[in-house]
Amino acid sequence: MRVAIAQLSTSVDKNANLEKALAFIVKAKSLGADVVIFPEYYLALATPKSGVLPAEVAEPLNGPFASALRQAARENEIYVVCGMYESNPDDPKRAYNTTIFIDRSGKLIHSYRKTHLYDAFNYKESDTIIPGNNPYKVVETEFGKIGLMVCYELRFPEIARQFALKEADILFVPSAWVAGPMKEDHWQTLIRARAIENTMFVIGANLVGDIFTGRSIAVDPMGVIIASGGEEETLILADIDADRIRRVREKLPSVRDRRPEFYV
Repeated sequence: MRVAIAQLSTSVDKNANLEKALAFIVKAKSLGADVVIFPEYYLALATPKSGVLPAEVAEPLNGPFASALRQAARENEIYVVCGMYESNPDDPKRAYNTTIFIDRSGKLIHSYRKTHLYDAFNYKESDTIIPGNNPYKVVETEFGKIGLMVCYELRFPEIARQFALKEADILFVPSAWVAGPMKEDHWQTLIRARAIENTMFVIGANLVGDIFTGRSIAVDPMGVIIASGGEEETLILADIDADRIRRVREKLPSVRDRRPEFYV
């Protein structure tokens, strides 16, 4: 399985963002990728500095942005994972921070609304985002079982462990990791920790530009970095060896050796 991480910047111009995404889907396919992953809320830049609110740019899951990605996935026969703002008619002032997962046929096979919001480091995501209450679902593919979580949720090991208990092999983490003291170190450390403690591949696709750090990364079940990026827009390729998961779990059966009767 070859994964392409589309480490990109986003802007307030949704059409420009979409056109760039479509071009990167074509490029990923040309390089032999089976899956292409875009960052968190790639649909549009809706930060306090941008002057745009998430609810102002949000779209339904059958709106033009998601529909265009579905068509591109179908035309290129590639899986697409992408973050967007999902509208909610019952709350016109806020939106969901949603990640969509599209298969090779263009079918939307999963959508995940971020459950743990970034109310930290002097920022309050919950002012403009509705917290999701969806379960942590494993998506079964021909490459193995895949889970989704988003950015700040890396700081909650319980989430990744839920996927491990559901026998996930790979965890995709679309992100918009904000720069700041120790933040780049936290980003890499947390991704490696989630991979090591759950013996799964973890792949983080991060935004660049504006306030974001880049440094997208793919880590194997032993915590080895197999691909990474810097601070610029790029397409990062990572080859996933499914047998590596089996070999690591044979020598490091930490999930199997849990004793939950002691965990309160």
